Amino acid sequence: MGLTGLRRIVASTLPLLALVFASCSTVQDALDQASLERSAAPSAVPEVAPRDPITFESAQSGDPQSSIGRSQHPKILAAYGGAYTDAKLEQALAGIVGRLNAVSDDPKRVYSITVLNSPNVNAFALPGGYLYVTRGLLALASDSAEVAAVLAHEMGHVTANHGIERQQREAAAELAGRVVAEVLSSDAAGRAALARGQLNLASFSRQQELQADALGIRQIGRAGYDPYASSRFLEAMDAYSKLRNAFQADNPNLDFLATHPATPQRIELAKQHARAIGPEGIGRKDRDRFLMGIDGMLFGDSAAEGYVRGSRFYHPGLGITFEVPNGFVIDNTAEAVLATGPDDTAIRFDGVSVPRSTSLSDYLKSGWIGGLDPTSIQPRRVGDLEAVSARAAGGNYVFDVTAIRVGSQVYRFLTALPAAKADRLIGVAASVAQSFRLLTPEERESLKPLRIRVLKAGAADTVDSLAQRMMGVDRSAELFRLLNGLGPEENVTPGELYKIVAE
Repeated sequence: MGLTGLRRIVASTLPLLALVFASCSTVQDALDQASLERSAAPSAVPEVAPRDPITFESAQSGDPQSSIGRSQHPKILAAYGGAYTDAKLEQALAGIVGRLNAVSDDPKRVYSITVLNSPNVNAFALPGGYLYVTRGLLALASDSAEVAAVLAHEMGHVTANHGIERQQREAAAELAGRVVAEVLSSDAAGRAALARGQLNLASFSRQQELQADALGIRQIGRAGYDPYASSRFLEAMDAYSKLRNAFQADNPNLDFLATHPATPQRIELAKQHARAIGPEGIGRKDRDRFLMGIDGMLFGDSAAEGYVRGSRFYHPGLGITFEVPNGFVIDNTAEAVLATGPDDTAIRFDGVSVPRSTSLSDYLKSGWIGGLDPTSIQPRRVGDLEAVSARAAGGNYVFDVTAIRVGSQVYRFLTALPAAKADRLIGVAASVAQSFRLLTPEERESLKPLRIRVLKAGAADTVDSLAQRMMGVDRSAELFRLLNGLGPEENVTPGELYKIVAE
């Protein structure tokens, strides 16, 4: 959870906090919002023998596109929580990339791969051979073939110069849009032309995705991997998007599903490409090797972001916790903790620094809340902590704002409900605010991140028995099946390796 100050909240737009879960944007949008930070260069991928190992930087020297990826790399790290470092995981991924590159249409191109420290399910590439995959995506993958399918898809974008094409088309579209807006703004035909241009740009992007699918599936087939891995992983992403719940700190702006929709048509096309290579059952999956590579990898949020455990949020670094009512789903984003519940109820929690000399009542009246009713401001006590609450209204929604002071930090709960359900506002808002408290030193010490743990199924094990060993997640049996690529009726096989989520 980020604790930076918020832009002024306008009451008429506050209902959008419930819609944050459904928004989507491009990777470039995330880059534009991220602060530029210095970082190390991405790790180099060892070349496949018999080539001599060379550094990524020196290999890039002849690639005119490398400057694009190199300039964007620090922004990518800033947007996705930095690089996730794990030697055995990096070695496993380097082996996959090396195998793919050995059979690529451009074998002289050198790639680097960076694992991003994010629970979001995403992978992408930048011009110049920069590949990125999040640990959230690696947690979802079932074997090396599925990871190879994702990476080959992204390598297909690089091979086809999609990054350059998109950049050129977006620049042209932006220029055309300005001309239409400035010169033809009153002309209906001009506005229609602009709309068609935007639609064509979106359509071209979908064509790029399908082309990258085709290139990637052919490449994993040539590399000896299971060509049906691509359709399997598309199906897994589709299932995961439906299961998405409190175990994931999902930020749709940074999510693979926003730009790589797993539509039924796309899945069927992926199967058709695989059938052109051979029947189901061909190719290597390297499941055990991949699982041992991700054993111990972080799952979900990191300590810096805080942890979601069921209906409660904990932040060991800040030393705070609170709980949402039953039926609510918590979403821990970089900017705030969000929760949605019945009757279109939405809750936002964050924090901001406020001078101790400023009273909480004056802070609420300082202009950051649109539609505030100043007469509703009331002092409160949340445990032993000073607090204040107030009401606001805008559009078809009513709001409760509660601010709690902890030293120079002020934590803020914003609860929104449709005006027709206003009678529920006070109860929901008070329940969440009153659950806020400081963690004891013992609690802070005991909180541990969740990790992927790989274990071997015993003779008496079942899906339910292994799912019961999962920690800190909801709907554990469903998640266990999804993480391990098991269908609704499939059971575990004694002696096989399986992923669980535990401390």
